[in-house]
Amino acid sequence: MNTKTTPAVDFEKALYARVTRRIIPFLFLCYVFAYIDRVNVGFAKLQMQQDLGISDAVYGIGAGMFFLGYFFFEIPCNMALQKIGAKRWLGPIMVVWGLVSGCQMFVRSAGALYLVRFILGVVESGFFPGVILYLTFWYPRQYRAKMLAAFMTAVPLSGVLGGPLSGWILESMSGAGTLRGWQWLFVMEAIPSVVAGLLTLYFLEDGPRKACWLNEEEKHLLEQRLREEEHAKTLETPGHHSLADAFRSTKVWLLCLIYFGMVMVNYGISFWLPQIVKDTLSKNSFTIGLLTAIPWAVAAVAMVLVGSHSDRTGERRWHIAITSIVCSVAFAASAIPGISGALSLLALTVATASIASSYSTFWALPTTLLSGTAASAGIAWINSVGNLAGYISPYLVGKIRDTTHSMVLALLMLSFCCLVSGILTIVSFRPKTRVVGSELIPVSD
Repeated sequence: MNTKTTPAVDFEKALYARVTRRIIPFLFLCYVFAYIDRVNVGFAKLQMQQDLGISDAVYGIGAGMFFLGYFFFEIPCNMALQKIGAKRWLGPIMVVWGLVSGCQMFVRSAGALYLVRFILGVVESGFFPGVILYLTFWYPRQYRAKMLAAFMTAVPLSGVLGGPLSGWILESMSGAGTLRGWQWLFVMEAIPSVVAGLLTLYFLEDGPRKACWLNEEEKHLLEQRLREEEHAKTLETPGHHSLADAFRSTKVWLLCLIYFGMVMVNYGISFWLPQIVKDTLSKNSFTIGLLTAIPWAVAAVAMVLVGSHSDRTGERRWHIAITSIVCSVAFAASAIPGISGALSLLALTVATASIASSYSTFWALPTTLLSGTAASAGIAWINSVGNLAGYISPYLVGKIRDTTHSMVLALLMLSFCCLVSGILTIVSFRPKTRVVGSELIPVSD
């Protein structure tokens, strides 16, 4: 029986709202800058490919090399964050990745593109999984999908902001000084990451205990809720707490496969949407930027709505599965031969909104299953394995385009990947309990 008084409930809600206002907007901005630096090569391609004389397949490898660096260094980076603390880890990472991203302006060959993209992946590998882990230092599970959705709206909104900005830079800055537009793009879009990294050193706190903007009562309540969740995890998933447990867990490996399919789709969109729009709707770089902002704007709204609904109902599995299957259908529709550019963009908008919604709810699953050292290692491992698709996806799309001179088979391939993720989620995660408010309620499936 719930014995909380209404004033106590109101106090707790107000406290979590205050925590959210303090940390989520700042982390959101940091991820916007990170994601723009990660995928702006998709816009740079519109000029850079001709300047460097590289094929679609070579571009795909270069775009994907980021994720090989990401894969090899993500777990040690996440373990380091847990030891060092978010403030002294995330801030320097952002400064260095901004500098490395700017260095892409010096690329003159395929080999140089591969090297710089690999180094960028190494540097950035500690950021996203680090933030996922960092949020578990503040929020128990009943708030987490909504907070993850709020943080991860940075992905679609980076498209809303980065698309028109990148298009404008390409169109207006080419030839300024001695640089081409794509070189100015890398320089100008790297600066915000460096500035945000410096601000992180002064703005973030490692957890409630070190937050000078909280009083002792507020710190105690936040820590108590986290202890209650750790106790609940111990009862639900005994033994899922050590480093080795993260790799022994069948659920972790299934989550890797599910996330792999999602990433295949996400970076298929991120790295190739400007080219699709150029092929079907407009050759003007600024217009391409405006049109590519549409799918990401819709996705930003959709992922927050889906994440909030998942938190209210305490249900994760069907939210992930249904959005993944809708994404699959939308991709298949966009691949219909002879479809108009406008209808293709509409279908890709639905696909983008669906996969973004899957993403935000997905990350509430591993943080529910794992705790302690297993959580930091498990989150990083899932993200590492899943993000290998970030290497495979742009390469396969480029290879298919080079071979068939069409996007049809590439879009069908992405449709299949998303369908597999949805089906795996349905068959692999039958819930024994559902989170309603702060209580675990047994459910039948």
